[in-house]
Amino acid sequence: MLVLLTLSIITFFICNIIMFLASFLSKKTIIDREKMSPYECGFDPKSSARLPFSLRFFLIAVIFLIFDVEITLLLPIASVFNLANMISWLITSSMFLLILLFGLYYEWVQGALEWAE
Repeated sequence: MLVLLTLSIITFFICNIIMFLASFLSKKTIIDREKMSPYECGFDPKSSARLPFSLRFFLIAVIFLIFDVEITLLLPIASVFNLANMISWLITSSMFLLILLFGLYYEWVQGALEWAE
């Protein structure tokens, strides 16, 4: 147990040191107005380079990604069917699907799946 704790602490510190070094070394030291502006063939930009982004679209995209990852977690359930105990396989897959359906129902009730109001 002590070995596991020691390795966890060492791993934590190594990760923190690497993240600190990466953020420190990646900082740009020269800030110039010309380098920070968008480039359009030497002319001044016609409009802002920052376009407004639909928060509703972003929310739908994140929900899609979450459920997409969950579907990839569902795929191995069918291949494990022959290798596992029938009762444990049925309970595990049913609980996983129940949690997924509960999450989908919650998103539906909250109105996160409605594109236009």
